[in-house]
Amino acid sequence: MEKSIETIWKEGFLESDALVVPKLNDLYNQKSKHIIDKFKRMFRINLNALFIGSFVILIASAIVGIPIMGIGYFFILNAIVLVNRRLMKGLIKIDKNVSSYQYLKSFNNWMKEQLAVNRKLARYYYPLIFLFMVLGFWFSQDIQETFKGILERPNQIYLVNNIPVLWTIPIAIITGLLAYFGDRIYNFDVSLIYGQVFRKLDELIADIEELRA
Repeated sequence: MEKSIETIWKEGFLESDALVVPKLNDLYNQKSKHIIDKFKRMFRINLNALFIGSFVILIASAIVGIPIMGIGYFFILNAIVLVNRRLMKGLIKIDKNVSSYQYLKSFNNWMKEQLAVNRKLARYYYPLIFLFMVLGFWFSQDIQETFKGILERPNQIYLVNNIPVLWTIPIAIITGLLAYFGDRIYNFDVSLIYGQVFRKLDELIADIEELRA
């Protein structure tokens, strides 16, 4: 029996879909792999930059006479690196032998966990970075000489146990603000570095979910 025109058209569309779907899957697999690989490269580069930068700051601060700041920054930056390298082990463990959608969702879940941990850390290390900067300059030779000159002039500064109280108030306020807004400052930093990658990730997941609907 000869096939009707309607049947021929239906079979044509089915065969066309059968050819298109694998191509779309391959395309999304390539895109998802590209996005995640790009993030991994950027993530490793940033961690290496923090690690190397901690030594550069340590040496430079010792040379210019503010070693306390350098020591503090060294430990803070390396603590950030250590935490994130441990988190990266979870990224490496993500199964690649799944669909592009499952791969992207697993990566997205890991990303949310990683960002949540770093937001909590940011509320501690931003204030500490500021405090170590203040301490570094406070105990530097130039500042100490300037402070001694001020003390030699009567009624120039109000001290409590040799601590300039009026100077500590703005320091305490800035430290408190950095602690309170630390997570938001971190979000801003992350958006500057990884914002484009995150937008592409969200768009790709949305496209795949639309096709799956």
